[in-house]
Amino acid sequence: MKYWLMKSEPDVYSLDTLAKEKTTWWEGVRNYQARNFMMKEMSVGDGVLFYHSNAEPPGVAGLARVSAPAQADKTQFDKKSEYFDKKATLEKPQWYCVQVEFVAKFKKPVTLQQLREEKALAEMLVIKKGQRLSVQPVDKKHFEIIKKLGGL
Repeated sequence: MKYWLMKSEPDVYSLDTLAKEKTTWWEGVRNYQARNFMMKEMSVGDGVLFYHSNAEPPGVAGLARVSAPAQADKTQFDKKSEYFDKKATLEKPQWYCVQVEFVAKFKKPVTLQQLREEKALAEMLVIKKGQRLSVQPVDKKHFEIIKKLGGL
């Protein structure tokens, strides 16, 4: 089992929305490294820290889990979608996404400031300067610390 942090802006797709919908395909990722994580490294059952970016304050809102393996991201074929990719074909998709399911909402979000102040989390990618990946790996020990900080 692996662990991940997945970012979403709460006004685009929030943890509360995931809680209502139960599952979603993590569509619209247009970064090759993030795509490769979903396509090649994520597996059903992997743990996910659901991070709200561009929020006040930004931070981890709760937990999700990978619930279905990667498949072609349908938005790449939709000419009306902002994620349309004219190079993508059904025979040769360019972009992939995994399905995630809701697990739990934290009693209080674990803010980016808290992540920075917790010495045991100093190596997390999300707190590094210039690290903007929307999907990034997380060490199990970091996942467990954040789970506790979130009240679970």
